[in-house]
Amino acid sequence: MRMHRLVLYTCLVILIAAAVGYAQMVTRPYRNGSVWTMTFVHTHSGMTNAYMTYLTTDWKREQEALKQQGMILSYKVLTTESHTGADWDVLLMTEYKDLATMEANEAKADALTTSLLGGDPKVEQGYRDRSAIRDIVGERLAREIILQPRTP
Repeated sequence: MRMHRLVLYTCLVILIAAAVGYAQMVTRPYRNGSVWTMTFVHTHSGMTNAYMTYLTTDWKREQEALKQQGMILSYKVLTTESHTGADWDVLLMTEYKDLATMEANEAKADALTTSLLGGDPKVEQGYRDRSAIRDIVGERLAREIILQPRTP
């Protein structure tokens, strides 16, 4: 009889402790989504169309190849007006499944880009050519937030 009570009380204490622990768990009203790299670009005066030509050729070809290989999920280009002479007017966005995928594929993505664009000398010349028509104002890494709780 005593043993029965002891087992019963022990089970009751464990059950109450579990209920209190479960009640104290914080449920976030969102869940983590994909990861985006964002590059803020300022095109030089009168050079927006020249930069858009680059984006619709080499940059898009590179992004499509990365997407086809499963290294990225998507990409976007947004434009806005500059408010100052040094303000960005083009935003390049590339979407990755998560940080682990982005980091794991970094070397493969570099190799793919280099071979796609014709080797290191051509890639370096492309950087020099683009520096005459645009400046990189900054870069950011952001995580998309899905406004929906994670289901347990």
